Amino acid sequence: MSDKSTLADTFIKYRGKLMRAVSSIVSPDDIEDIVQEAFIKSYEAQLNQDIQYERTYMLQTVRNLALNHVSSAASTLNDPIENMDALPYDLVGHTLEKHVEGKERFIHFCRATTTLSPDVKRVFLLKKVYGMKQKEIAELVGLSESTVEKHVAKGLLMCSKYMATLSDNNDSMVNSQSGQDVRSQ
Repeated sequence: MSDKSTLADTFIKYRGKLMRAVSSIVSPDDIEDIVQEAFIKSYEAQLNQDIQYERTYMLQTVRNLALNHVSSAASTLNDPIENMDALPYDLVGHTLEKHVEGKERFIHFCRATTTLSPDVKRVFLLKKVYGMKQKEIAELVGLSESTVEKHVAKGLLMCSKYMATLSDNNDSMVNSQSGQDVRSQ
């Protein structure tokens, strides 16, 4: 468990460096989201493998995410005009399964936020749900920007842990159910 907490410490310590690493690749509006996504991806990776050089891993992850962001934005801009007539399937309608899965993920997210302390929960929701900037949150709540940053990182970490536990439980349920199906045949 101490390995995973060092990942969060490493993220907080090198967050500024991660932001600078992608500042020349993406627009300033996208930097913070990409850096936080890099933390989540790094955390998820560490659940499955041992990451020996956390800072280097996060730097590479944040660069890859930034490059992917730019290339996906560029490909969207380069679509031929003929393709504009037909709307993508995702914009036309969702299947019932996708709709239900989306609602389930939202419910799980809401449950994950209930595990947070009141201060962390407030800051985390202002950032992630309402999309406020850290400076705005700091002024609204009366905390330093550094504390807001730490609360957001802690919220990400705790919610990721909750969702990972939930995913592990679902996987074990599916495995046990598939084992029952095999035995009954």
